[in-house]
Amino acid sequence: MAVPSCLVLGVGIEPGTPLAHLEEAVDALGLTGVDVVATIETRAAEPAVLALAAGRTLRTYPAAALDTVDVPTPSAVVRRLTGTGSVAEAAALLAARELGGGELVTPKQRGRGVTVAVAR
Repeated sequence: MAVPSCLVLGVGIEPGTPLAHLEEAVDALGLTGVDVVATIETRAAEPAVLALAAGRTLRTYPAAALDTVDVPTPSAVVRRLTGTGSVAEAAALLAARELGGGELVTPKQRGRGVTVAVAR
């Protein structure tokens, strides 16, 4: 199976985190382009997520779906807060799988109030 060139950015974000903090974390990844932004359903209306996803596809998933994804760095804290052990990595992988891929390119990276991960 050919790996699609589409890049998916998985985002975990604390409520109220400013867009600047999310952009810092994304910029640190050194990506040349992101086609899809993916996150947990409960963060779909976060202003920073919506701003980052503008002009891109936004995919959201319930915690139960994210919790079925095997990820390299699950978090007990994230599980306690959201009901799943992973948001950024799991969301990126789920969206990439829907697009015919499913390879984690960059495991979760922490920023100020955010985590980001990349899959394709």
